[in-house]
This record gives sequence, structure tokens and C-alpha cells, in this order.
Amino acid sequence: MDFSRDFIKFSCERKVLRFGEFMTKAGRLSPYFFNAGLFNDGDTLARLCGFYARAILASAIPFDMLFGPAYKGIPLVAGTAMTLAQLGRNLPYCYNRKEAKDHGEGGSSIGAPLAGRVLVVDDVISAGTSVRESVETITAAGATPAGVIIALDRMERGSGAEQRSAVQEVQHLYGVPVLSIANLDDLIDFLQDSPDLRKNLSAVTQYRAQYGAKEA
Repeated sequence: MDFSRDFIKFSCERKVLRFGEFMTKAGRLSPYFFNAGLFNDGDTLARLCGFYARAILASAIPFDMLFGPAYKGIPLVAGTAMTLAQLGRNLPYCYNRKEAKDHGEGGSSIGAPLAGRVLVVDDVISAGTSVRESVETITAAGATPAGVIIALDRMERGSGAEQRSAVQEVQHLYGVPVLSIANLDDLIDFLQDSPDLRKNLSAVTQYRAQYGAKEA
């Protein structure tokens, strides 16, 4: 999709997506690194949330509200909700606290009450901990997880016997779709057509062949 390519180009321009040699938590030497925390000013956040909104609208997943897991999901869910409203779809949203309050409004979430079908807005899925906690929060409120959207799917298999990717594992465990603005295959396609960055294509392609998850 055009927005996937535009997102990768934008991430490279803002140095959020970089190339070189980076050690992952799994002990793998990766030829690229994506740090969503570097979308750290008003303009980049607004543009990032625009990509989230476009990916959500393109997916046609039915949902009633948005949820952002603390902490990285908080600005993402707020910005995405604002962008969707500007595009004609005004939706409630909320986010959680790390620790529940027992005074004031109390509870573990802030914003609209969790209800109906809830789409989780997050940056990436690594171990899946954030998604698990989000699903628990949503179901505890009597609502239904509708899916998850993230910025980049690395499509990299984990260490489990099934050798699923983190995204595939979430889909398997919770039975919900996981959307991404872009994935590793989109990145490879982008590199093939980018004169300035094509030198990184071989390393990224080899990494995909070595560590990529099997198709779901």
C-alpha cells in the first residue's frame, strides 16, 4: 500500500529507521533498527498518527473505540483518535495506568469507559506483554478486543517451538487480527527501489531468510 511505503520513507528521513549492525534482545545481529520513541516532536507525532489512521481505515476491521497501553500507547491513541475524527470518524478512546488509583476517579484506565469492540494502538510487538495486559484490561471491563495495530511488523520468528513471529503469536493466542502500518517485506520492497539505501538490501534480505517467520 502507498501509505506503507510513505511510512518507511518518513521513518528513514527522521532516523527512526536506521541501518547498520544492531544487537536484538534475542541476541541476533540485525541490519536495521526501528525506534518509535524517536517520533518525538509535534510534527512527527502528527504524521505518525496520520499513518495509523490510514492503516486503520484501510483495514475495515469493525471496532467501537481505541485503547492505548501505557506508556508508549498513550500519545499514539490520543493522536490517532484526533486524526480519525478529522477524517470523519469520531471515536472514544482511553488508556491505562500502570498502577490503579484508589482516589479521585479511581480505576486503572483514563478516558472513555471500555465498551464494545476495542482496537489496541501500540508501537511494536516484541514479547507480547503489552498486548496481553491490554487484552486482560479490556476483557475485565466486559469489552471485546477487536484487534491490534502497530507501526512496524519485523516478521521475525521467536524462540518457541512453533517458530511464529510475535505478531503471529498474538493472533494465535487471542484470536484477534494484528495490523501494521508496514512490515519487513514492505521495507525490502522500498530498499529495492531506493538508490540511496539499496546498499542495505542484501543484508536485510539475508536476515529475513535466516530469521523470518513462516507465513501464517
